Amino acid sequence: MPNRYKALVLSCIDPRFQPLIYRYLKKRKLEGCYSSFTIAGGAVGVTDLKFKGWHNTFWDNLSTSIELHKIDTLIVINHRDCGAAKIANNNDKFNEEIEEEIHIKSFKKIKESLKERHPNLSIELNLMSLDETVKRYE
Repeated sequence: MPNRYKALVLSCIDPRFQPLIYRYLKKRKLEGCYSSFTIAGGAVGVTDLKFKGWHNTFWDNLSTSIELHKIDTLIVINHRDCGAAKIANNNDKFNEEIEEEIHIKSFKKIKESLKERHPNLSIELNLMSLDETVKRYE
């Protein structure tokens, strides 16, 4: 067991992506070095107004992970074909481009909130596909 944990991983509840996320983190040699917070939509679920009731739960959990595990990074892993993104879009016209805009919006919001709440934490923003490709955002 490592003496120091590295990150909290925020990801979605979608069962299709759980093994993919685990493999991705294992390849990065993070196995056993992170705490996790899994909620519908990942960053969409903790930033979009459709899910407002969940927001404080995430931030409280992140603060607890910082205190208990001394983490220094928030790793966000959203995914394509996301049901929560569809809900955030009011189930209106939905395609890959619209979905990516929703994820990007959630990444911007979580990054801004993190800077205000925990300015010393770094953030990593990822969008995963079912073929296990990962696109990184700044």
